[in-house]
Amino acid sequence: MSSSHHCHGSEKKPIEIYMFIDPLCPECWALEPVLKKLQIEYGRYFSIKHVISGKLAMLNISTKQHFENIADLWEKTASRTGMSCDGSLWFENPVSSPHIVSVAIKAAELQGRRAGNRFLRKLQEELFFGKQNISNQEILKDCAKAAGLDVEEFISDLHSDSAAKAFQCDLKITSEMEVQEIPTLVFFNENIEDEGIKITGIYPYQVYEQILFEMLPNTPERSNPPPIEAFLKHFNLVASKEIAVVYNMSVGEVEKEMKKLQLKQVVEQLPAKYGVFWRYVNSQS
Repeated sequence: MSSSHHCHGSEKKPIEIYMFIDPLCPECWALEPVLKKLQIEYGRYFSIKHVISGKLAMLNISTKQHFENIADLWEKTASRTGMSCDGSLWFENPVSSPHIVSVAIKAAELQGRRAGNRFLRKLQEELFFGKQNISNQEILKDCAKAAGLDVEEFISDLHSDSAAKAFQCDLKITSEMEVQEIPTLVFFNENIEDEGIKITGIYPYQVYEQILFEMLPNTPERSNPPPIEAFLKHFNLVASKEIAVVYNMSVGEVEKEMKKLQLKQVVEQLPAKYGVFWRYVNSQS
């Protein structure tokens, strides 16, 4: 697996991680706590490039049986990983066009990789937590606005050749790198000749940390996470599970801490089907 597609952005870091995802994939959502921790502790050593794999394109087969299978997968993933995703979406408000969602992520990325990342997260929140049909253009606009994008530019890009071509390019990379399952992460270092290290599925945090250690010439220094309040302010909406992973706490300990912040009216509690989400209240100020 060569890194012929190595994209060198302005933020040159020693490692680039190609993350193959599908916006509707519950396993990709379940990887969020680990990614947050990795970015907080070692973010200065790597950048992430999201590649939309289109593996769930068969969602266009919208039979009742098919939706039942997906709902079942969502429920199992949620109960196993603690990252809530409510399968009832597929009976109440199914995503009508997975293709549009994929193109929308590429349209958001035209405003920069960070903008694309923020937009993807908002989409995932609306889908897995808000149970919204994220292929609806109004929902896409809301996500773009919440992610701080130029909404008019985003809508224009959504219907442009550039976004459609970018998605086609992602499908090509997926096929060339022989990515069969999602999520898959491929770690590349600066040496173009070196093969990437491919890791498929969800693993404990230490596995990803170990790969970084192996690929970097010197032992990387771990950064400490910010105070929990700063973390909440930055991400705005987070699951108890995400806080637990980032801060090495149990979900029970997290909920105790959060209740204190709730009393101070710093956060509000948003119960989900599995676990709890917390929204930073002062985010509008």
